[in-house]
Amino acid sequence: MPKESFIQNRIKSVGFALKGMFLLLKTESSIKIQFVIALVMTGAGFYFEISHVEWVMQLMAIGMVMGIEGLNTAVEKISDYIQPNNDPKIGFIKDISAGAVMIVSIIASIIGFIIYLPKFV
Repeated sequence: MPKESFIQNRIKSVGFALKGMFLLLKTESSIKIQFVIALVMTGAGFYFEISHVEWVMQLMAIGMVMGIEGLNTAVEKISDYIQPNNDPKIGFIKDISAGAVMIVSIIASIIGFIIYLPKFV
């Protein structure tokens, strides 16, 4: 059987990544909430005609929150698979993963305030 080319391999990888993204959006309520917030903030960006730099900051914040939320979901799923029973060590791991989401969410909120608060004052 011939080895797949680099391009074929990359195309497959993109396919798996897209499948994962759609699975997250379809099955996970936390990502659905983050996606709605991202849509609202994108609409606000167009409404308030934010600058290019503000767009970059906003998009990076949205990407970080949703990306880390996806990783948090993966940590939770693998933890539940490894140990379906209540386990303090697994709970510790899941809490740390959720804490990472909290950190980027706080920073994203601060970025949002920096961008939009002056537009209301």
